[in-house]
Amino acid sequence: MSRLSVKAKLVSALSVILLVAFVATSVVNYRVSRDAVREELLTTGLPLTRDTIHSELRAELMRPLFVSSLMGTDTFLRDWALDGERDTQSVRKYLEEIRNRYGFFTAFFVSEGTRSYYYHGGRLKTISRMDLHDVWYYEFVGGGREFALDVDSNQAAGGTLTLFINHRVEDYRGYLLGVAGVGLNLEEFARIIQGFQSKYHRRITLVDEFGTVQLGPDAARMGKDNIRTMPGISAVAREVLALRGEPANFEYVGPEGTVLLAARHLDDIGWTLLVEQDEASALAVARGNLVRTLVVGVAAWAVILALSVVTVNYFQRRLVHMAATDQLTGAANRWEFEGRFGLAVSRHARHGEPFSLILFDLDHFKAVNDCLGHLEGDRVLQGVAALIRGIIRPSDLLARWGGDEFMVLAEGGLAEGLAMAERIRQAVAGASFTGQAECRAVTVSCGVAEYQPGETLDSLTRRADQGAYAAKEHGRDRVEACSG
Repeated sequence: MSRLSVKAKLVSALSVILLVAFVATSVVNYRVSRDAVREELLTTGLPLTRDTIHSELRAELMRPLFVSSLMGTDTFLRDWALDGERDTQSVRKYLEEIRNRYGFFTAFFVSEGTRSYYYHGGRLKTISRMDLHDVWYYEFVGGGREFALDVDSNQAAGGTLTLFINHRVEDYRGYLLGVAGVGLNLEEFARIIQGFQSKYHRRITLVDEFGTVQLGPDAARMGKDNIRTMPGISAVAREVLALRGEPANFEYVGPEGTVLLAARHLDDIGWTLLVEQDEASALAVARGNLVRTLVVGVAAWAVILALSVVTVNYFQRRLVHMAATDQLTGAANRWEFEGRFGLAVSRHARHGEPFSLILFDLDHFKAVNDCLGHLEGDRVLQGVAALIRGIIRPSDLLARWGGDEFMVLAEGGLAEGLAMAERIRQAVAGASFTGQAECRAVTVSCGVAEYQPGETLDSLTRRADQGAYAAKEHGRDRVEACSG
């Protein structure tokens, strides 16, 4: 006992020394990591994420920008407009082909001459300065830009928010013919932004020159939120929107603490990309690493101990199962059956609970082996055992006694045993185990005997076997009782 106490003290002392050293090292590492995380965010992390997303967004927008520019200089579209827009079906087919070929949400052309709005479904309407839905056209034309991006509701698609890429269409002398372009489903772009956020674990937003959120993870808030009025970021909104050329980093205090912001103006589309990171969430990683480092030793010990216990228990159960189970059929073996018989005898002696023994074997099983081979015969035995396990009660026990002979230890007297034996017989006779019509169908002959006080397993088995023998003598595929 004394040696065990010394051992326990030594283990405790070593554990305390290791724990103190481990905690001290972890705390120092946390403080170093905390300072390094902030520095890395400001100088590398956020700027790198910003520039990477900038490149990926440009790649996403390059194709629709290119296609809208092609539409702006397309000779068919210009000649069709100059020819008086007489065949609307031809421009519809043209716009439909653009939409289908490149997989856009919509394709459109608005005529300066007739103010007609055409899209891939035909002529939608005549635009008007009095219609708020048409303000975009007059602002774009009046702004003199060659192209522009605009988030607006798509009247041709039931008001679905759409990212439109608008491009001027001019005749061969430079006079305005209208505006053409394509539209992207804003929900698709919102999913792209959500993908960026999930990938980089930072908030990604694009705002226009006025500060309105044009693209973000929440499609419902696009075109509504403005960084000039949003809590926290409004303090730096003026500087952010004034950015041109070189990107810059900012810092502001939001509702949940300090926020680090990397911004870059996208000169080719006129929007500004914002990449934000909550300082607290960034440091949470360092704090989480500290906690994980502190508990890793205990966790590893607990996991190893638990795995050891689980493994030992698993193999112990496997050994018990193998010792009590017939490996071919999954039924109980003789050793398990004898143990359960002893328990049933004890219950009968204490409480007078009756039980019966059903003994049966397969009729003409040798013919099955001769017809299909022993491997198929084994499958028949497995099928019969599985079928019977589904028939008997959980409190009953099926055992393979040897070869094609099985026994069921069933609760209840002779009448209940006979009823169960009949159910077994009918189920086996009605089932197909071989799939071979030329071979004899599988049936069973059952003998049933009720336990008598003082009777041994051998004597009970002998009486049940007499019943099974009588069943075979009377034609097989039947149930006989032996009450003597």
